[in-house]
Amino acid sequence: MNTHTIEEQGGTSATATKEQQILADTSNSSSDKGQATLSTKEDSHPRFGHIRSFVHRRSHITQGQQHAIDRLAPKWTIPYQDQLLDFATVFGRHAPTILEIGFGMGETTEKIAQTRTGDNFLGVEVFPAGVGSMLNRIEASNLHNVRIIQHDAVDVVNHMIPPESLDGIHIYFPDPWPKKRHHKRRLIQGPFVHLLAQRLKSGGYIHCATDWENYAEQMLEVLSNEPLLCNTADGFAPKPDYRPQTKFETRGFRLGHSSWDVVFKKI
Repeated sequence: MNTHTIEEQGGTSATATKEQQILADTSNSSSDKGQATLSTKEDSHPRFGHIRSFVHRRSHITQGQQHAIDRLAPKWTIPYQDQLLDFATVFGRHAPTILEIGFGMGETTEKIAQTRTGDNFLGVEVFPAGVGSMLNRIEASNLHNVRIIQHDAVDVVNHMIPPESLDGIHIYFPDPWPKKRHHKRRLIQGPFVHLLAQRLKSGGYIHCATDWENYAEQMLEVLSNEPLLCNTADGFAPKPDYRPQTKFETRGFRLGHSSWDVVFKKI
């Protein structure tokens, strides 16, 4: 979730392997949005007309998060590779598979995985702090239905997710890029949504949520324009029971803010 800093919430994100060293080199510094830098050399996906939606923040990673990566990553993470995954092999079972793009610090993913034990959850996240936090949650909650890829989500979807293989996709509170000149960096764009729709099984769903009204309107418009998808509601959808209300939503509601969900299914 990128509405807030990575220490607070995390966000829709993913990182290229060669970019991990850049993040590692700055991992001892405190997060500071004023110090955020946009990727340049690998800033776009020309095949999809998509500009990367994340920034390389000077994100702090705790000793506990780093220790979790050192201990648990070999068991629960999947290295990025230009090769399609076999979900039955990855999870050790045949089960519905949900792609979670940008799980942040993992609180929501943990809660959903706990209540939907019959489903597999493949989480994609860019920031090491988020990966370390999610690994700690996997261990603490004894989860066996979560796997993690630390890489750019567009690359992962294109190169690692087989067509018509997913039962669902969750994209919760992606970076809203509120300034108009930055809207091109928003993750939810037509080419990427079309790519996601191709990875869904017939009847599979894509569920997005945001607390930025302008982004919610864009999500609704973009998903409505995808011919492979149909809206499950008349406009915005009620928040499904399986998505827990985050502590940031709760705080926002107390301040009079709102959040919006959109849920579409593949025809």
